[in-house]
Amino acid sequence: MSGVEATAPGSGGGAGEATRASSEGARVDGMDHFLGKEHGRPGFTADVEPALRITPGTGERIGFETSDAVYAELHEHRDLSQLSVPINPVTGPVFVEGAQPGDALAVTVHEIRLVAHGWSVALPGSGALQHVMGDEMFTRRVPIDDEGVHVTDRHVFAPRPMIGCMGTAPATGENSTIMPAYAQGGNMDVTENRVGSTVYLPVMVEGAYLSIGDVHAIMAEGESSFVAIEAEGTAVVSIDLVKGMGLRAPRIETADDWIFVGLGDPVQESIRRGYEDAFSFLVDDHGWTRGDAYAVLSAVGHSRLGGPTGSGAPDPLHPFDAVGAVTLHRVPKSVL
Repeated sequence: MSGVEATAPGSGGGAGEATRASSEGARVDGMDHFLGKEHGRPGFTADVEPALRITPGTGERIGFETSDAVYAELHEHRDLSQLSVPINPVTGPVFVEGAQPGDALAVTVHEIRLVAHGWSVALPGSGALQHVMGDEMFTRRVPIDDEGVHVTDRHVFAPRPMIGCMGTAPATGENSTIMPAYAQGGNMDVTENRVGSTVYLPVMVEGAYLSIGDVHAIMAEGESSFVAIEAEGTAVVSIDLVKGMGLRAPRIETADDWIFVGLGDPVQESIRRGYEDAFSFLVDDHGWTRGDAYAVLSAVGHSRLGGPTGSGAPDPLHPFDAVGAVTLHRVPKSVL
C-alpha cells in the first residue's frame, strides 16, 4: 500500500512537503529500529515488558507504527459497542537506558509516514460539535495521495501530519490514551507535535517507558470535533536524555519557539501553570531578572488553547467530557 511521507527540515524536504513511500519500505528505510503496530496497547505504563531498549543520544531513529483499526471498525459498524480493538492504542513502550525520575526525555520527530487514507469520525456525545451533529455516528474514509488529503470532494489539503499521543509512564499504575493529558504527556493533541519538533517529557520511572500513537494526517488547532483526520502511520523519532531537567509538564521546542504545556482545572489554572513554567524558563534557566521576564512575556508570550482532552480525569470516562483544559504558552527563541 502506498503512503505519504513528511520529512524533517534538512533531511530532504520541509514539514509541509510530501513524497511517496511504500508501507513495506517504511519498515526499514531511514530507521535503525521499527516497532510495528502489534506493539500497540491502550495505556501508558511501566507494568509491561518493554518492546525495545535503547541508549539515548546515539541519534538512532526509531519507527513507531500506529493503527487506524478502531476507525475502520467504526466505519463498518457505526457502533461503539461493537469495537474489538482499543481507541488510541500507543506503540511501545521503549525503555531508555539511564533514564531516572527527575530526568526528561527529548524526543525529536524526524518523519511521519502516512498510509493512503485517513478517517473523519463524529462520535455521539463527544467534541464541541456534538450537539449539532446529533446522535447518529458520522464516518468518512478520507483518501490521501500525491494531491493531498481529500477531506471532501472539493477540499484537498496538504498533509500536516502530527502525533496526538506521546508520553512516558506514570510512577504507578496506567495513564489513559484517551483523556486526560498528563504531566507525563499522553493524548495532548497539539499541532506542534510534528516533524521538526522536539518534545520534552518528564521521566517518572526508571527507563521512562516511552510510547507513541494516534497519528493525524491533518488537524485544526483545538480539534473541535475531538477527532482529527485520523490516519495510520509511522512516526520516526530519536531520543535524547536530559538529566535532572525536573519538568512538571511537557514542553515542545520548534525551530522558532519554546512552547510550554499548561495543565490544570479549571482552565485558568492551566493558563497560570503554563505561564509560570515559561517565566521559570527565562528566570531560572536563562538568568533573566523577574522584571525582564514579566515584561517580555507581557509583550510576546502568546498563549492559546491546545487539545480538547482536558487535564483532569472525567468520571465516568464516557461520554467524553473533558475536565480543565490543555493550554499552550509560547516564548519566541528570538528573545533569548
